[in-house]
Amino acid sequence: MNPATKLAAFGAGLVVAFGGAYGIAGAVVPDSTVAQWNAEADQGHGGHAAPAAPAAPGAVNGVSLSADGLTFAPVAAPRAVGEAGALSFRIEGAAGAPITAYTTTHEKDLHLIVVRTDGTRFRHVHPSLDRTTGTWSLPWSWAEAGTYRLYADFAPATGSPVTLSRTVEVAGGYAPVDPAPSRTAQVDGFTVTLGGDLTAGASSPLTLRVSRDGAPVTALQPYLGAFGHLVALRQGDLAFLHVHPEGAEPKPGDTGGPAVAFRAQAPTAGRYLLYLDFQVDGVVRTASFVLDAGASGAPQNSTTAPVPAPPADGHGGH
Repeated sequence: MNPATKLAAFGAGLVVAFGGAYGIAGAVVPDSTVAQWNAEADQGHGGHAAPAAPAAPGAVNGVSLSADGLTFAPVAAPRAVGEAGALSFRIEGAAGAPITAYTTTHEKDLHLIVVRTDGTRFRHVHPSLDRTTGTWSLPWSWAEAGTYRLYADFAPATGSPVTLSRTVEVAGGYAPVDPAPSRTAQVDGFTVTLGGDLTAGASSPLTLRVSRDGAPVTALQPYLGAFGHLVALRQGDLAFLHVHPEGAEPKPGDTGGPAVAFRAQAPTAGRYLLYLDFQVDGVVRTASFVLDAGASGAPQNSTTAPVPAPPADGHGGH
């Protein structure tokens, strides 16, 4: 910032601080302060440019229980490991009125994503709606204790798509996992590899390839309007990224593979947790990955060590 700009900012700051009670004709800045600003300006325009201010973080989804006049109401669910019951909730509008009409997206009116806050125990399920009460529900139990983030991803009939989230505590001790970067996952005899990089603030192409026993899998079946469904979460706050499949929507009976292409946009640099749902022979499986997103122009992670899929929780639910 040059001296003239700093003087203007100094005066503006005084106006903000005192303008409500007193009029200010001018701002008096000590000569020593002005001299220091001039020295800093000269240094900043020498052989090294002054450091740029950090960029504002990108917009994120899934970190709030309310948005656009909609609220993810409290969740009723079993509170202990192994306890069978139901998981239920409502999406509420103004004055707590339940939302009962939705626009179908990716073949469902609402997608519920459940994941423990360390990135494990991922589930993507589709509860049923009681249109009389506006209550979504499905049978439920927890395989492990911990703090879980629940995402309701939907579009109300009279509004735009939105992703809301809540947390649920499940009693009991557990050891959190610190996931390391990995581009290869093994699940039920399938090997899934992730190609491409995430770059903060840019739309990044990602390609996932499915093989079994070393042979490419070309019998992927349509699932939620594509040959795969990819969810990405930012480690730390578990912000929810919208990831879009590439290519035309498959028709019933079509098969695809071994490659499934997507585009994703990471709002900031950092570590991201990715989960691919894919269907073969009528069974939906989930492959998990950990990918570091760099700033524009920064080198990207290329770790290829395989990691196991998240432990199954006994809920197909897809």
